[in-house]
Amino acid sequence: MKRETFLEGRITLLLGDSRELLPTVGKVDHFITDPPYEAHMHAAKTGARGIRNDGYKSPAAVDFASIDGIREWATPLMKEACDGWLLAFCTPEGIAPWRDAIEAAGARYKRACFWFKPDGAPQFNGQGPAMAVEAFVTAWCGAGHSRWNGGGRRNMFPHPTNQTDRHGGHPTEKPLSLMAELVGLFTEPGQLVCDPFMGICTTGLACIKRGRRFIGIEKDPKYFEIACERIDFAARQPDMFGEFQPKIQQDIFATGLEAVSA
Repeated sequence: MKRETFLEGRITLLLGDSRELLPTVGKVDHFITDPPYEAHMHAAKTGARGIRNDGYKSPAAVDFASIDGIREWATPLMKEACDGWLLAFCTPEGIAPWRDAIEAAGARYKRACFWFKPDGAPQFNGQGPAMAVEAFVTAWCGAGHSRWNGGGRRNMFPHPTNQTDRHGGHPTEKPLSLMAELVGLFTEPGQLVCDPFMGICTTGLACIKRGRRFIGIEKDPKYFEIACERIDFAARQPDMFGEFQPKIQQDIFATGLEAVSA
């Protein structure tokens, strides 16, 4: 195991296998994680990627195993360590397996939510509709009623994929604006968030933005080093700190009364 800490220990990054390291982390307030895709998506993403025509870098091919076989051991470990929310990204087809694993682990499955990509790529072969969303499941692992900062807002989160701060070093990188919004909605300032499938640490950057503590685990040394570089760079930028205010679209994704931007 390799361990790196930043910001006086508020950010901790661990290199190693989550199956071995999660039991050593202790209690955390929340899990917000982007684990590997389901196997059917890996089959579509392991080959060469097309060249984009919009000026943005094409994502690399997926170079890690699918979530199948991981979900079953990871979910009980996360539930055992968690006092609050568990959020896990997945494909729409992965919602039901995640729900089953969450309920089997004794957590309360709440709802599937969706990241809407207004700039998502079209279906280039024209043989069917393009995928415009990715899902994430939400579950409550704590005692008592679940609590969040979103009021009655809906479960759709519109954020462009290709933003100017996109790193491009990971094939399934999420927008920082999306992760900062989720951290702000599902956690409180000063709380500890864990991502056991950290990748290049966008969730950790969102925690810095929102004033949360963070523990990330990544087993690929290449992604771990990128994560350390991103966090080290962010820790030295004064504008990384303080509240991050994402632009909220006043459209069908708002509550119908007002846009919520917690």
